[in-house]
Amino acid sequence: MKGPFTLFISVSILNNQLYRHIEAPGWKLRWDWQGNEIIWKMMGAETTEQGDCSKFNNVPYCCLKKPIIIDLLPGTPFNNQFTNCCKGGVLSSLMQGPGKYGSAFLMKVGGIVGSTSSNDKMHVGVPLNFSLGLSGYSCGNPFRVAPTIFYYDNGRRTKQAAATYNVTCTYSQFLSSPSPKCCVSLSAFYNDTIIPCPSCSCGCPNQVEPNCVKNREKVKEIMQVPTEALVECTRHMCPIRVHWHIKVNYKEYWRVKLTVTNMNYVKNYSQWNLVVLHPNLRSLTQVFSFNYQPLNQFGNINDTGMFYGIEFYNDILLQSGENGNVQTEMLLNKENGNFTFGGGWAFPRRISFNGDECVMPSPDDYPTLPNKAELILSSSNNTLLISFWLLLIMFF
Repeated sequence: MKGPFTLFISVSILNNQLYRHIEAPGWKLRWDWQGNEIIWKMMGAETTEQGDCSKFNNVPYCCLKKPIIIDLLPGTPFNNQFTNCCKGGVLSSLMQGPGKYGSAFLMKVGGIVGSTSSNDKMHVGVPLNFSLGLSGYSCGNPFRVAPTIFYYDNGRRTKQAAATYNVTCTYSQFLSSPSPKCCVSLSAFYNDTIIPCPSCSCGCPNQVEPNCVKNREKVKEIMQVPTEALVECTRHMCPIRVHWHIKVNYKEYWRVKLTVTNMNYVKNYSQWNLVVLHPNLRSLTQVFSFNYQPLNQFGNINDTGMFYGIEFYNDILLQSGENGNVQTEMLLNKENGNFTFGGGWAFPRRISFNGDECVMPSPDDYPTLPNKAELILSSSNNTLLISFWLLLIMFF
């Protein structure tokens, strides 16, 4: 027995990534309807196109077989909003924005089914070939889970959805970009050498000449042509450079200065974050001008942490220029003798910016401690010089 049907479908998008955002212009959810489904009404989102609905007397909201759905903008009228909607498709990471990592919308969907049995209705309207419309993301097929429970009347009454399906989308940095997006440079108070980012970390200057600026004065002229990346010409060609500097050595503590520099002339980074892997982070004592959250991803192993800006102070990393950097200093405890400056131990093992791993210098290039023999020789010379002056004074 055939007949029309109408379903209300609630769709939720949750960013469960700890430190990777969904940045502007935001998600664009796509799928393929498997039957003759059409969308009659939407709340909390909209389709980019309506499609050809000329065969209907009452014009539906969208008749496309492959609709593209986008989030509504902030300030949408209340009567068209839905729970957690209207963020322009931008989702915060789970750690950085606990109340801003989800979005949802509601659809009224109609179509024709082949049977009126409840079993057939459970499987009607489940689309395939999902996509977020974001570079680097790939989605699997829907799989059925326990039905969603809805609470009413302050939790005294519950209703159950007819069926609930989940779709998991994963991110790959290699799919997102053929080259990295950031690099790391190193320095220390005990060595005059600054270890720069490895050459061609994010590309070579001769390969990306159209998007590389050698003269700051020509930036405005070049920016007349729209582009997503316009970086300063450097040996590494990365839009983001992270510098780790070992600043001071105290008796029980050591001090690090961390600087993030934006070398992109056309992009600001809102709600940026930096994830650092270092074994001494478990003894982090104080962080200045940044927020910090430990990421205990492997049980009791506390060697990874996330740094991010303070709201309304430095949570936006401005485009390249005089103010195109943010920096902090931190104090770390030496853990009762388990600390050493030798062998590059004081430098980070891994750094990520906005969820993308940065290119690190080779461990063979790390700043090294002064030669012990030179220190002994220098100490001996000073002793002899002081002794000579003492003898001279005694002689007079």
